[in-house]
Amino acid sequence: MPDSPRRRRLRAAALLAALALPCLGAGCGGPSGPVTLTVLATSSLTEVFGEMGTAYHQEHPDTRLRFVFGGSTEMVDRLSDHAPGDVLVAADRASMQDAADYLAGRPRVVTHDTLTIAVGPGNPRRIRGLSDLRRPGLAVAIGAGSVPVGRYTRQVLAKAEVTVQPNSEEISARAVLDRVRAGEADAGIVYITDLRSAGVAASSVPIPADLNITAAFYAAPLQDSDHRDPANTFVSWLLTPVSYTHLTLPTKRRV
Repeated sequence: MPDSPRRRRLRAAALLAALALPCLGAGCGGPSGPVTLTVLATSSLTEVFGEMGTAYHQEHPDTRLRFVFGGSTEMVDRLSDHAPGDVLVAADRASMQDAADYLAGRPRVVTHDTLTIAVGPGNPRRIRGLSDLRRPGLAVAIGAGSVPVGRYTRQVLAKAEVTVQPNSEEISARAVLDRVRAGEADAGIVYITDLRSAGVAASSVPIPADLNITAAFYAAPLQDSDHRDPANTFVSWLLTPVSYTHLTLPTKRRV
């Protein structure tokens, strides 16, 4: 017996219902469950983000943060190699511009930092300021000109009208600090946040405010993120007063 219009409508309705059944499970727009965000971040925020990750998880129990630290330029290079990630945090605008093709939103300034001179414990070479860094026989480490801390360092030295012949140029501020901690450099210019990791292995000689710079650290979600909404939520949270308590600069241990 040929199909009637009514039977055809019933069969179509049954087919649509069957196709819809999988959406009652874990997918199809329902709650996605716990997620882990991979945050590619400048190593100068290692200790800060370690504390902050705990605070964020307390507020957002369905989201865990996995941090991958390194120099800002190194993090941008990881993106060009298609390394997985959800959020990028870099130490200057130029780095974010280099990563522009991989960003899903406008970079936002999430914190600021300034520079200081890292020296050995007790400051054995009696370094008192930027002008001392040009002393003959003094081993000085600075950031390379292609990385944020190197760009900021050169701005500060230009303001101070000081020419330094460095013994090494490093890929990150943390690498500069490592040189000082290991005794391979008598002094190095780093972010204040880097001194958190030094413990008793390094001291800080302050740079006067009129010669210093304000370094802006930026964050943005990434286009290839599998968790775009949680990534946006995390970047927005970085701008809130709650995160500010973790992102404020540590006290400088002067000599």
